[in-house]
Amino acid sequence: MRKGCVQMDQKYQALFTPWKIGNVEIKNRIVMCPMGGTSLFGWFELTGCHFDKEAAKLFLERANNNVGLIIPGIAPLRDTFWGKWLWQNPKMFEELKVFMDEIHKTGAKLFVQLTAGMGRSWAITELVAPLHKNKFTRAIVKPIIDTSHELASPSPQKSRWAHDIECPEMTVEQIHEIIEAFAKTAKLCKDAGVDGVEVHAVHEGYLLDQFAIEFFNKRTDEYGGNFENRYRFAAEVVKAIKESCGADYPVSLRYSVESKMKGFCEGAMPGEDYVEVGRNMEESEKAAKYLQDAGYDMLNADNGTYDSWYWAHPPMYMPQNCNLEDVAHIKKFVDIPVVCAGRMEPEVGAQAIADGRIDAMGVARQFLVDPEWVSKLIEDRLEDIKPCICCHSGCFNFSSSKGHANTQDLTDTMGLARCALNPETMQSKKYYLTPAKKAKKIAVIGGGIGGMEAALVCAKRGHAVTLYEKSDKLGGVFIAASAPSFKEKDRALIAWYIRELKKYPIEVKLNTTVTDIAALDADEVIVATGAVAKKIPIKGAELAVEAVDYLLGQEVGDNVVVIGGGLTGCEIAYDLYLKGKRPVIVEMEDDLITTKGICLANTSYLRDFFKTNQVPVHLESRTTEIRADGVTVADKDGNTTEIPADNVILSVGYTPAPIVSKGKHVHVVGDASKVGNLRTVIWQAWDVAMKL
Repeated sequence: MRKGCVQMDQKYQALFTPWKIGNVEIKNRIVMCPMGGTSLFGWFELTGCHFDKEAAKLFLERANNNVGLIIPGIAPLRDTFWGKWLWQNPKMFEELKVFMDEIHKTGAKLFVQLTAGMGRSWAITELVAPLHKNKFTRAIVKPIIDTSHELASPSPQKSRWAHDIECPEMTVEQIHEIIEAFAKTAKLCKDAGVDGVEVHAVHEGYLLDQFAIEFFNKRTDEYGGNFENRYRFAAEVVKAIKESCGADYPVSLRYSVESKMKGFCEGAMPGEDYVEVGRNMEESEKAAKYLQDAGYDMLNADNGTYDSWYWAHPPMYMPQNCNLEDVAHIKKFVDIPVVCAGRMEPEVGAQAIADGRIDAMGVARQFLVDPEWVSKLIEDRLEDIKPCICCHSGCFNFSSSKGHANTQDLTDTMGLARCALNPETMQSKKYYLTPAKKAKKIAVIGGGIGGMEAALVCAKRGHAVTLYEKSDKLGGVFIAASAPSFKEKDRALIAWYIRELKKYPIEVKLNTTVTDIAALDADEVIVATGAVAKKIPIKGAELAVEAVDYLLGQEVGDNVVVIGGGLTGCEIAYDLYLKGKRPVIVEMEDDLITTKGICLANTSYLRDFFKTNQVPVHLESRTTEIRADGVTVADKDGNTTEIPADNVILSVGYTPAPIVSKGKHVHVVGDASKVGNLRTVIWQAWDVAMKL
């Protein structure tokens, strides 16, 4: 704790008590959970497995900020490219040993998470899928990337991401090879000073979970059929590790209590009455005890599979602490520690620990946004914690829509675990703060997120900054975006920015419209004036309510047609439903939210919500007329439908609206440059502000 800081609120005290996993003592009960892209052995790089110094830097900074246990992201036992096994790279473990010495100086502990693989959950991309579908190209690329190995599943079945691809059945020889690799790699980790390993995973529908779940496993050999056979793979893994490393070496298991599945690519909503086709609670009670008895020393638990991905990667639509009740229930059936993750709030986590309902609180993406959040909690500086808004835009934007595999850009696939709100995360060589060579007068026009971020970066570098905002408050269009009830973290983010601006010599001028940048007393001008809503050239368009106007409070009736099934349109329809109204969505594409870069965990929640709650969705349809009492919609074949409505809300996108776009000392950022999302806005603000 820093000298002179206020003492921590005692309601968090339970989070800062020691506990043990096997014989390893952890100093507090905050676990940094694994995230794809944070592997210490690299992630999806063509150069193959290597000790990842960027990930090491990430973890060391968090370790220096009071996290108790760190679990890096999945390390595939077999390299995705070139097919080399982890245990065949001894140099990497020599570097790991040096790193572990540094971690231990902080008092933190670290487990390495090793994965058997993904099987049908492997997020095969639009770029790679065609190579796999053709047997000739599949054979040609096999020495580089063996897609059949990556997709190998317990039984032949459709890929979660590309439904026209059938995943091959894994052979018994492959299973034994993976078990051997777990043992060999775990021993190298132990020898490098790693405090324990975590097996990935009877969790989230990954490979070991697919073997465990009867819905996916149709085998008739010793690895399929009855309960013991389906959990045999996971049991043999921990036994092999213990035989190699000793009975006292801790082995955690990433575990999903319930699958929350209604069917193939169909998840269950929170509180929904449904028939579980995956692992239900009755089986989970038995499985947790069975896996403990097999040798596992901890369950790192939540819920879900890739078919119900929003349970394991909760977007803002999911309740906070969404997995706590299920995880607390399963703890009753084991004697080993149980960690709960899933939008956990510190106060709730602390109380659950104090009550003996769980042993530790798992947190993931909040560590990407703010590396110091645990220290700030200890120092009672909660208002200084930059909140994670659950957008997944930088950290895990695997995206998919009807007929498409993972449409994520290759650069994103190779660079997961970055953060939309914090560009420095896992990108420290590209984004960093250095003092300006020459202090300048900087004018920032526009007080939205992009303008505020640019102002902060410039001020931190030593520039004198004046921020101009035409309205009476800061936040820009994000004020509207944060208005729905489920956007509490968005509202907290705006409040964080406003407080942060006050810490630096930034002059904020509200109610100030800039019309002539030449009249400004500035060496450089940053334009962050955002975008304006698009219009659609149809009869009666003037009768519609703009999306922003609705979000800012314009009243609408009970029956509302939302034109545009992108993210904003779907969030508006979701908000309308939560308010007890009856929305109808009209979308020209063949699916809702087809824009790439929006995480499937977020989009599948909304799609499943509308399906479960029977919200009418008209796909491949366009609105031909808007009237006071409804709309006319034409489908792809030209058939028309009359939809009655009290109001119509337009959500058809935006057009950049810079007050000026050119000039020697003019720099346009955010939506004023190109309409995007919070990630593009913030990262571009850094791109500009770092160079001034």
